[in-house]
Amino acid sequence: MNIIIVGCGKVGTTLAQKLDQEGNSITVIDIDDSKVQAVSDASNVMGLIGNGAVHSVQVEAGIQSADLLIAVTGSDELNILCCITAKKSGSCRTIARVRNPEYIAETSFLQSELGLAMTINPELAAAQEIARILQFPSAMKIDTFAGGKVELLKFKLPEGCRLEGMAVREVVQNLRSDVLVCIIERNDDAFIPNGDFVFSRSDIVSIIATHSNAKDFFKKINYRMNSVKDVMIAGCGEIGYYLTSILKRSGVAVKIIEKDRQRCEKLSIALDNTVIINDDATSKDMLLEEGIEDAGGVVALTNMDEENILLSLFAIDSSKGKAKVITKVNRLDFDDVISRLPLDTIVYPKNLTSDVIIRYIRAMQNTIGSNVETLYNVFRDKIEAAEFRIADGSPVIGKPLAKLKFKEHTLIAAILRKNRAFIPRGSDEIQPGDSVVIVSDIKQLKDISDILVR
Repeated sequence: MNIIIVGCGKVGTTLAQKLDQEGNSITVIDIDDSKVQAVSDASNVMGLIGNGAVHSVQVEAGIQSADLLIAVTGSDELNILCCITAKKSGSCRTIARVRNPEYIAETSFLQSELGLAMTINPELAAAQEIARILQFPSAMKIDTFAGGKVELLKFKLPEGCRLEGMAVREVVQNLRSDVLVCIIERNDDAFIPNGDFVFSRSDIVSIIATHSNAKDFFKKINYRMNSVKDVMIAGCGEIGYYLTSILKRSGVAVKIIEKDRQRCEKLSIALDNTVIINDDATSKDMLLEEGIEDAGGVVALTNMDEENILLSLFAIDSSKGKAKVITKVNRLDFDDVISRLPLDTIVYPKNLTSDVIIRYIRAMQNTIGSNVETLYNVFRDKIEAAEFRIADGSPVIGKPLAKLKFKEHTLIAAILRKNRAFIPRGSDEIQPGDSVVIVSDIKQLKDISDILVR
């Protein structure tokens, strides 16, 4: 596809790199020549210096033959203007990053009246993910499928866990838990395991299950179950604001620590009945004084990755592992190093944004057999979990799964049929209208038929 990206900040750069890897033709636009050069040097993309909202600049970028324009500058208003100009200049679809909470309530109006295909809010998406994890602290990460009826949960085996030394096939037999072990991460690598794969201490495991079956599974392996009741948020930008709003609706007590006094004053007006402390969240003495040792959850959301990492390590040490600690990291280039640190849960807002947009682009490219509904990058762009809606004519319909020839390292992880989700067995058949969750190391799945041996 021909895609134009306006804005070469962190989100734009990440999108350019990932969409280029997906095989798309990318052109980036920014007024900062150094940013354009940096993106062009890092990826096989065309660069154009200029204001992406200007008609002549878009024409030079090829708007008349473009399939999609994505506006991710630092200004919501500029992003919307870019999309309006694109709609008038060509026939492409448009996506705008919109971050201001005042505009979020107008999302449906913006999309319908201005012709936007989608609005993206990385901060709201990150807040929603953090809130899900705080409600289920057993997990390091939670992704949902089938309208929330199926969950992919990632967790680290605790010391002395029942699973240690057990083969994957024994999970159902020994624990009588209806879950599917789909990914095991070990020593900087990841596997889609077969039934003989044996769990080892400190493995990071991803399972697919319904919410109730997941709760039953974690209870049987003696893992932490209860939702977090109180949360300390260190640094309160837009993610912190959205997160606090979500948590308060769930009855969770929130304490915010923010060093910018003006920001504190705005938050005190916008967030009723919330404890807001104007102080430096990296002060050990202050954190101890405010009760970090007894907090149910600690979320590090400052603007500095280094501060978030150090603060999280301190929170884990101070609470002796009792607190659910979540760390926001913006930079993606050191994720392999960060993953080796003894952190609890790490959230990358930029990855969340790129996942949503890539899912939309693949849905635009769907064939007659199925359509991408949901897409998650589970392990460093090597393993994906994708949900497909099955249409008439798909080659996977009407045969028992055991008789279909799947490519290696591919799992049919779950099926949603008539509002009921289940983990399929070899005798089950896929039917038209089903939503099917696939876990695979096949890159760039666009149609469910891509998993079949041809």
